[in-house]
Amino acid sequence: MKLSVLGCHGGELPDCRTTCFLVDDVLALDAGALCASLELDALARVDHIILTHSHFDHVKDLPLLADLMVGRRERPVTVWASRACVKTLQKNIFNDALWPDFTRIPSPKNPVLKLRAFRAGETFQAGPYEVTSVLVSHPVESCGFVVRHGDTALGISGDTGPTDRLWEVLNATPNLKALLLETSFPSEMQALADLSGHLTPRTLRTELAKFRRDGASVLLYHLKPAFVAALKRELADLPVRVLELGDSFEL
Repeated sequence: MKLSVLGCHGGELPDCRTTCFLVDDVLALDAGALCASLELDALARVDHIILTHSHFDHVKDLPLLADLMVGRRERPVTVWASRACVKTLQKNIFNDALWPDFTRIPSPKNPVLKLRAFRAGETFQAGPYEVTSVLVSHPVESCGFVVRHGDTALGISGDTGPTDRLWEVLNATPNLKALLLETSFPSEMQALADLSGHLTPRTLRTELAKFRRDGASVLLYHLKPAFVAALKRELADLPVRVLELGDSFEL
């Protein structure tokens, strides 16, 4: 399994891009940096997009991608999202007011995008990838995932504060090679992190104590751009890697 980091920040600046990971060039985890990172031919190879939740920084390239893909693919791009997230996309983005409804363009039978809803906690098949969703702790319905292909599994937390079920699922997952784990604010902003459903280095330490898979790499993302330097200093003694744009891994 090849993992490419297209976006790994909790906000956007010229040197920061919002959350987006690419697996084997065909599966995207969140859609915060697809169009800023990939050329047209590479975008057209993305068959499936799995969304952790509906917040803007995780879905913002979906409408731009849809516009670019008109006439470039024979099949729709399948967008997998929880039922709450699908409702938000339909009501607030693809509503023919903010953006055209590309789930019906160029025709309802052959649209650019196909929205597929799942219940949080369900396992579904996205092409060759088996995906287990796990409800995590965030102000809107947000999911972490375990993505399996062959004998390799990859975890992603989604946006979350302290949680338990995710760790239970991860600890029970064989061949887990890596975990993409959010950390957003420095510990001095703990109150804001708790309110907004995010981790700090302080709560990250507590969460990592629940993780029993010593062979899996812990890869941190979603650092807020204004606090990247402070977060890196605070995280320096932990057995984690802070992701950078352009990182890639063979899992």
